[in-house]
Amino acid sequence: MKKIVLISGASSGIGKAIALHLTEKGFTVYGTSRNPKDVSEQTYELIPLDVTNSSQIEKAVQYVIEMEGRIDILINNAGKGITGPIEETPSEEIKKVFDTNFYGLINLTSAVLPHMRNQQSGLIINISSIAGYMGLPYRGFYSSTKSAVSVLSESLSTEVKQFGIQVVDVAPGDFETNIAAGRYHAPINVNSAYKNDYAKVLNQVNSEVDNSLDTKVIAKAVYKIIKSKKPKLHYTVGKPMQRFSIVLKRLLPDRIYEKLIMNHYKL
Repeated sequence: MKKIVLISGASSGIGKAIALHLTEKGFTVYGTSRNPKDVSEQTYELIPLDVTNSSQIEKAVQYVIEMEGRIDILINNAGKGITGPIEETPSEEIKKVFDTNFYGLINLTSAVLPHMRNQQSGLIINISSIAGYMGLPYRGFYSSTKSAVSVLSESLSTEVKQFGIQVVDVAPGDFETNIAAGRYHAPINVNSAYKNDYAKVLNQVNSEVDNSLDTKVIAKAVYKIIKSKKPKLHYTVGKPMQRFSIVLKRLLPDRIYEKLIMNHYKL
């Protein structure tokens, strides 16, 4: 029997790559997009869903259940980027990124869980970020949402394992996606005390995106996780140095690691 997969944010980037790869591997995939009519040439069905809209969440989940009778795998991928000084980032933009990256994930998961409990089986894969393992300068809110997702995954795993449901946190590094285009950048204010450092970090972030990995890499990694009989709780997928940065954080004193981060961004 084909496994039924629901992937949020599957119209482009990581979500699209995962959806295409799993479709090729014989899964029945339902992707979601805020504007599915604007997306062409998909080999899987795209259904409308803004994860910040609770009624759309219910409709999307119910649609898949009506069509297939079950949801075997939920991949929480929908996400939003944000940069800016902690002090100067507008509160409404902070709320938007948490609504999408954190609360949206919670609400979609909560809508799917009753069906997985009834099945006594299921796999939930939460896409966090290597950026969630550390507080990055001028990316504090993005790092915070992804850190929250990672820790939430740990808690959720302990709660739902009794129902035969597995939870996995996958933290990507930099991949070729359009998140930079949709990312909110707090404006560089000429009167800001942070303007020079913030400009440096923005340039660094953009250069890292330009030299990032193909999304097929993470799509293949997710497929391997799905096929694993005993998946780990946490996975990191990215360039060796990005993955090694997490190891360094565990080993080094906090202030030494902080200095390495600041040197990386030339602060």
